[in-house]
Amino acid sequence: MDFEEKIKEAIVKAVGPANIKKEEVFLEKPKENFGDYAFPCFPLAKIFKKNPHDIARELIEKMEKDLKKTPEIEKVEAVAGYLNFFIDKEKLIGTTLNSLSKKIPAKKGMKEKKETILVESPGPNTNKPLHVGHLRNLFIGDSIARIFQFFGNKVVRVDVINDRGIHVCKSMLAYQKWGDNKTPEQAKRKSDHFVGDFYVLFSQKSKQNPKLEEEAQEMLKKWEQGDKETIDLWKKMNKWAIDGMKQTYALLNFKHDRQYFESETYKQGKEIVLNGVKKGIFKKNEDSSVGIDLGGELGEKILLRQDGTTVYITQDLYMAKKRYEDYKFNKMFYVVASEQNYHFKVLFKILDILGYKWSKECFHISYGMVNLPSGKMKSREGTIIDADDLIREIKEDSKQELKKRYPELNEKDLDSRSLAIALSAIKFALLKVDLKKDILFNKEEALDFEGFSGPYLQYSYARARSILSKLKKSKVTSRSSFKDLDEQEIIFVKKLADFSNTAERAKNEIKPDLIALYAYELAQIFNNFYHNCPVIKAEKTEQARRIEMIHSFSKTMKNCLDMLGIVALEEM
Repeated sequence: MDFEEKIKEAIVKAVGPANIKKEEVFLEKPKENFGDYAFPCFPLAKIFKKNPHDIARELIEKMEKDLKKTPEIEKVEAVAGYLNFFIDKEKLIGTTLNSLSKKIPAKKGMKEKKETILVESPGPNTNKPLHVGHLRNLFIGDSIARIFQFFGNKVVRVDVINDRGIHVCKSMLAYQKWGDNKTPEQAKRKSDHFVGDFYVLFSQKSKQNPKLEEEAQEMLKKWEQGDKETIDLWKKMNKWAIDGMKQTYALLNFKHDRQYFESETYKQGKEIVLNGVKKGIFKKNEDSSVGIDLGGELGEKILLRQDGTTVYITQDLYMAKKRYEDYKFNKMFYVVASEQNYHFKVLFKILDILGYKWSKECFHISYGMVNLPSGKMKSREGTIIDADDLIREIKEDSKQELKKRYPELNEKDLDSRSLAIALSAIKFALLKVDLKKDILFNKEEALDFEGFSGPYLQYSYARARSILSKLKKSKVTSRSSFKDLDEQEIIFVKKLADFSNTAERAKNEIKPDLIALYAYELAQIFNNFYHNCPVIKAEKTEQARRIEMIHSFSKTMKNCLDMLGIVALEEM
């Protein structure tokens, strides 16, 4: 909004451009009666060596002349270390509704650069199907991509298929020993689930016979040596796993722009390490393994095992280099669970040591684990919820709910809507929580049509579209009036006004949960507005204003749903 920009410009001028940049000014939403926007002065205490409240009062004095030139700002108060800005309500309503009728422009003065952003997600292994943990990864990555796209950036969705290594060999060895040359079709199992069954079987058998671990390691050596029998088995099972994953991606209506395969990059990663040994960057140990001592909390990291086989980070070194060569990215986001925090600290450190300046633009988007009411998921023990099974179960539950609410729906619409609602339920449940926190996934809560859920957002959007559809027939021609506003209208529009600020924060802080929470709160306020502020029976100028508000809500909610990757249903 224009007044947001004017507030930020006034703050930067008063604080001093040398002390704060415009993009660093984040406005908060204060409690009722404390203004429309608030700027915390606490971070400035270190710069000016003063009490935040004193800083706030001094800033008001410095901004006095600029504020007189800004009639939209009624007054500014210094309260407990905050600058609280009060906006003229009529101008707030008019500016907000006018702004939301357009696409959010690049910020004035900031002229936001359109960057190339790479987002890696979900990085599956070819020894098991995608599960609910992969879904959180995938939805986080997709939402981050959508948020950056919303601001006009070029986003490339990339993936790494971990299709080689000890984990893959465990599935292969189990199939070799106990698979009886069966195919997924013969077993009547989806192909990636079929492969995953043998990974679980290996875990069970290795508890009885620990030597199986050594056999799996030997199989990995054979694979890297190009043993024909091992390679043929790998190709067959790899295809089963990847074909199954493709079916799941199709169900999610998700597509990568580029997939990289570990099997095609590990050799180049190995070359980087061996060249590093020659240059004295890496060290060959007495047991023939190769590593690097990074000191401090990172310590020593092995890059090649003593038998010469590679580890995850070996191929990641080349993969990062290859992606920069392919796309010259401005930022590269790796969406990977918090269990790999150490891995990425080491990866970025080594890339920096190797002299790659772009390594400083590589970021690990760490997220918490997804747990079930029964406890932590473990792939090797089979205690996981597979993505396909979860989607099928929730789709069936949503179908039953739709049948109760809309018995006249035909089978085709019932099927498409129930899938859209099921995916909405899962996506919102996995995105509404702060990324760093673990999630306890509860499917009943996720599908609650009237709770803190994706279906609730879809229902609110559909309700707004229904109202607009009915009013379209009444041919409302009166101009909007922003006088004598109902309190509920003011609350509604103030929340709409906060959209651009929330979207910008979600991008800058990499927090899709901010969009999820904002959308839910907006939906609640809209539904309160709908119940308390008549539209169809309202006086003409009042009706025109409220129609404009519902139009703005509809567009804003659609933007939020798009950024979360949720289908905006015109009808529930």
